[in-house]
Amino acid sequence: MDRRAELAENLAAVRARIAAACEAAGRSESEVRLLAVTKTFPADDAALLTDLGVADLAENRDQEAAAKTGEVARLRPDAAVRWHMVGRLQRNKARSVARWAAEVQTVDSPRLADALAKSVAAALDAGERERPLDVLVQASLDDDPARGGCPLGELPALAERIAEKSDIFHLRGLMAVAPLGADPAPAFARLAEAAGSLRRDHPEATEISAGMSGDLEQAIAHGSTCVRVGTALLGGRGLASP
Repeated sequence: MDRRAELAENLAAVRARIAAACEAAGRSESEVRLLAVTKTFPADDAALLTDLGVADLAENRDQEAAAKTGEVARLRPDAAVRWHMVGRLQRNKARSVARWAAEVQTVDSPRLADALAKSVAAALDAGERERPLDVLVQASLDDDPARGGCPLGELPALAERIAEKSDIFHLRGLMAVAPLGADPAPAFARLAEAAGSLRRDHPEATEISAGMSGDLEQAIAHGSTCVRVGTALLGGRGLASP
C-alpha cells in the first residue's frame, strides 16, 4: 500500500471513531475538529494529509515545525493549512513560533503569555503574520510540573491576562493532556467543568482541546471540541527529530 492510501485508510478510521463517539455522546460530528499531529513525520506526510482534506496540522517542537511549515508551503502552495503548536513552549522560542503558528495550545504561565505577546506584536508589525494568535490555556489535570499546564485554580487569572491583549491574542479555550496511567474520564470531567467556568467569563472561549489516539472517545464524551491525533493517523514510527 502506498503512503497516500495508508493515510487515507487511517484517516477514514479516525473519522469513523470520532463519528461513533459523537453519536454515543449525543453530539454532532461537526462539533469536533480533528487536529493531525505530524511531529517526527516528514513534510511529505503533512502534504499528503492536506490532499486528503486535513486543514489543521500540529507540531510539538518549534525547531522541527519552523522547517516543516515552510517545506509544506513549498510542496502545497495552494493548501489552506493552519498550524498549531501543541507541545511545551519555551519562552526563547516565542519569536519563532509567532512566525508560523496560527494557534498555540500550550500557554500555561503569565511569563509565557507575556513573551508570546511581545513576539506576536513584533511579527504583526513586521508583516510576518496577518492576524492575532489564537491561544488556548493549557490546564494541568495532574499537577505534574514536568508535563506543563496551569493549575486549575490559576486559570481565571491567566485567561484574563490573555484576554486583555485582544489586539494580539484571541482566547479560544482550554487544552489538556490526560494523566498518565489513569482513567482519563475523571480528568476530562474536571476539564469540562473548568471550561464551563471559563466560558462564563469569556463566552468566546469555547474550545476544549482534549483527547488523543488512545482516549479520544472519553474526551468527546466530556465535551472535547478538538482531538489531537498522531499515532492513529500516521503510525508509530516517525523520523528522528532534528
